[in-house]
Amino acid sequence: MKTSDFNYYLPDELIAQTPVEPRDASRLMTLDKKTGAVAHHHFYEIIDFLNPGDCLILNDSRVLPARLYGIKEDTGARVEFLLLENKGNDIWEALSKPGKRAKKGTRFVFGEGLMTCEVVDVLEDGNRRIHFNYEGIFFNLLDQIGQMPLPPYIKEKLEDRERYQTVYSKETGSAAAPTAGLHFTPQLLERIQQKGIQLGFVTLHVGLGTFRPVSEDKIQNHKMHSEHYYMPQATADLINETKKNGKRVIAVGTTSCRTIESVVQKEGRFCESEGWTDIFIYPGFEFRGLDGLITNFHLPESTLIMLVSALAGRENVLHAYEDAVKNKYRFFSFGDAMLVV
Repeated sequence: MKTSDFNYYLPDELIAQTPVEPRDASRLMTLDKKTGAVAHHHFYEIIDFLNPGDCLILNDSRVLPARLYGIKEDTGARVEFLLLENKGNDIWEALSKPGKRAKKGTRFVFGEGLMTCEVVDVLEDGNRRIHFNYEGIFFNLLDQIGQMPLPPYIKEKLEDRERYQTVYSKETGSAAAPTAGLHFTPQLLERIQQKGIQLGFVTLHVGLGTFRPVSEDKIQNHKMHSEHYYMPQATADLINETKKNGKRVIAVGTTSCRTIESVVQKEGRFCESEGWTDIFIYPGFEFRGLDGLITNFHLPESTLIMLVSALAGRENVLHAYEDAVKNKYRFFSFGDAMLVV
């Protein structure tokens, strides 16, 4: 199967630049994974497609304000760092731009001296390992001086940083938002629970590798980046109970989906599990946990559109995307949603 099999035409003006207000006013396309039939709704109507006894599995990861602008200590040159992964002992793996300014041993100052760092290593892929020095609590300082790591296709300034967080985000550590969850409001979640649909939470800290385009011609040759996940026992119990009762497990977002399928692949069952996953889901994949998926509209030739195609069929998905373009849906992180059941 070729990467080009997952391409589609998308006009630039359909790439959403700002979030819709209120959150659940975005549009919702429903896609029947068996027939390929699509229908058009609004997200607040999603409750009509969920049945008592179903469960929603949500990713409670919270986005770090991981974009830092610093000044090179000796020359005053500006550099941008994007924090990717906490390695412990105040060492982070990060992207730097421009990279030539961030050689091993160079030092940078952030927030007029609130924090400094030194590049301790340059990795084979060009990423940097940087060591921070500061007084106080690192994440509090990051909240003061860091900016949200919005994807490069979003050019508009984000006025309210919380709009790039889900309303249930809790565990800080993602380099990008699990965007399918951005459509939920506390009131909608309450109504969903009142209907008898239970909520379960997992944590998968989203890395930028998830969003990188596939550069290999054959998708089987693509290597996913690893991301850290955790499924608590309570969520495993909920999935087991839902399955036992013949009801549906519906993932909110591709990250929740990847966590569910990673756990059952690793453990052979649903139980408390923590680790790193580089699971790559594309057509031909056999789902062992998932029955449905709430997701956004994804980039052409991305691993995310491949995942949705694994669940609903490539031709069904591409037809649905064509319909979404025709009906002027909003695409990507701040865009509209799709429910696959």
